[in-house]
Amino acid sequence: MKITRLAAILCAVGCLGADWPPAWRTATEPFEIVDGIYYVGTRGLAAYLVTSDAGHVLIDGTLPDAAAQIERNVERLGFRLSDVKILLNSHAHFDHSGGLAELKRRSGAQLFAHAADVAALEGGFYLGSEEREDWRTPPVEVDRALQDGDVVALGGRELVLHHMPGHTPGCSSWGTTARHGDERYRVLFFCSATVAANRLVGPPQYPGIADDYRRTFERARSLRVDIPLAAHPEFFDLLEKRGAKRHPADPVPFVDPHAFPALMARLEAQFERALAEQQAAHAVPSGAGV
Repeated sequence: MKITRLAAILCAVGCLGADWPPAWRTATEPFEIVDGIYYVGTRGLAAYLVTSDAGHVLIDGTLPDAAAQIERNVERLGFRLSDVKILLNSHAHFDHSGGLAELKRRSGAQLFAHAADVAALEGGFYLGSEEREDWRTPPVEVDRALQDGDVVALGGRELVLHHMPGHTPGCSSWGTTARHGDERYRVLFFCSATVAANRLVGPPQYPGIADDYRRTFERARSLRVDIPLAAHPEFFDLLEKRGAKRHPADPVPFVDPHAFPALMARLEAQFERALAEQQAAHAVPSGAGV
């Protein structure tokens, strides 16, 4: 793994403030991933358009000032933001939920999110770090609070919510299937499982956070993913894969069934190291609950 990729995964939100990675605002060409699923984010922050004949679903809003850039990318692909009927969010952090309020205003879409992240979205705060003004977002009303296993359906498209908490209490990975020729692929829009800025102890970012992370790592072992996508495109080298040359029999460059379990194994090891370091720093016995 390149050092720049590793740094981005470890950072996520934790090394921010005024020094946001430039890639988060750097424009990149929108492109189709597979079967009417498109990338419409920036070089460093993902947003995904899932299209159908009955309207479209937009996943994530990136930064608070990103709505115009996302709208331009949608239009460059030949679609209209006004045809987006549903907004979904991976998690309530400003680099993924910041633009949702303006995108909702421009599109007229409804916002669906996991119930555990609703308070942060509607309050415009970073849960557990409410004092951080630079991490606040424009408050946005959630039209439908979801739970694990809920299905969002539109025009023959179905997206299933896989609740994978820890990074936030409502961290939501969205699963769907896609076709290419005679092949069907399992697609996952992965939320995150980095520790980033989260406190695991002393006091924790939110009660039960460490147990949530562990439940997420356990759940990930049961998921089978052919095309892994993520809120940060570098998690799965998404932008690099779009130009990759493949064998004609395997024409979708984003198919990589080994990438998701490999990433989760790395993130689980990073979590355990971070937990041990934070426990040591706060003199918490290693066997104590957090």
